[in-house]
Amino acid sequence: MSSRMIISRANSQFMRRAALSTAARTTGVRSMSVLAKSAAPLMSQQAASRRIAPLGSRGVKQISFSAEFGPETVHERADWPVAKLQQYFKDDTFALIGYGSQGHGQGLNLRDNGLNVIVGVRKDGHSWKAAIEDGWVPGKNLFEVDEAIERGTIVMDLLSDAAQSETWPHIAPKITKGKTLYFSHGFSPVFKELTKVTPPKDVDVILVAPKGSGRTVRSLFKEGRGINSSYAVWQDVTGKAEEKAVAMAIAVGSGYVYETTFAKEVHSDLYGERGALMGGIHGMFLAQYEVLREHGHSPSEAFNETVEEATQSLYPLIGSYGMDYMYDACSTTARRGALDWSPKFKAALKPVFEELYKSVETGEETKRSLSFNSLPNYREKFEKELDEIRNLEIWRVGKEVRKLRPENQ
Repeated sequence: MSSRMIISRANSQFMRRAALSTAARTTGVRSMSVLAKSAAPLMSQQAASRRIAPLGSRGVKQISFSAEFGPETVHERADWPVAKLQQYFKDDTFALIGYGSQGHGQGLNLRDNGLNVIVGVRKDGHSWKAAIEDGWVPGKNLFEVDEAIERGTIVMDLLSDAAQSETWPHIAPKITKGKTLYFSHGFSPVFKELTKVTPPKDVDVILVAPKGSGRTVRSLFKEGRGINSSYAVWQDVTGKAEEKAVAMAIAVGSGYVYETTFAKEVHSDLYGERGALMGGIHGMFLAQYEVLREHGHSPSEAFNETVEEATQSLYPLIGSYGMDYMYDACSTTARRGALDWSPKFKAALKPVFEELYKSVETGEETKRSLSFNSLPNYREKFEKELDEIRNLEIWRVGKEVRKLRPENQ
């Protein structure tokens, strides 16, 4: 697919479409091509299924994303302004255990929201030094793990999955009655037969899972937007676990929040990152690039037609306006080919995705992750795999292509 796909209707038409899209959200009217009009009955049915019914407080909504599934509850940041968060958590201390990607993002956001948050990591280790660089002060809001847990009322276990399993025998006795145990991934309690992480019976156990890295959690918060997150309750001892989870989701930097379960969160997360989010998309990039190179295309052309155009031109449009917009905005030649080949790719890939989901659901992926990530030479093995990726021609070409972008000149 070439850049003619978008350029064919000119930049002025793209801007006009963006304006129409904005107007459509206000008036309910959408300019449609012949292709879109042919799907009008289905679109009308889908639009009806997405009607929003407020639940009372501003921001809380019941949305039917699919008529077959039924309504889902969505909470927004408007439900929990900063003053309300500060009042709700005025007697709490957030003890953030681990200062990796999520610890960094969630911890700084909690701090900026004016909440009482402390960090617990190994003294003088890499995370300790990183926390100091971010303004955490030893003895004030930076402590070793044991002391942080003792001081905290809400213990946020944001260690890596493997580290959670390794440290649980030491941490568990310190999660005493009256505290709340918080996760950002359902991995450890859902696969407790493998991780040996069994939460105590006398504490609330909740989850907030931001849909992005901790760095994105932080950057979107600073932009005033907020990331989308899911929340779940594993155990409700106080009767307030769900309310607490929603409030915490906003406090750590979420813009809107939807409900899930620990099991569904970890299943969808492991499945997604191995599939379309990373593993699958990388495999598709490699396959397309290699075929182009094997048929005589230059490295720069193969990269531009595989990765650069996708990430810089097309994917942002899909993210902003949807796949139907992408089909409607492209040239007639590109549209026809994409519509014809999409079912073939789906048919070829769905069995692989079914195999992947089964591997996640049965715990095979968990076994693999714990086994590899617990090796004493894990970092060395991982670096070797990264080096192999860095040295693939496609990504060596990509490094040079990125230098040519106007913003990098």
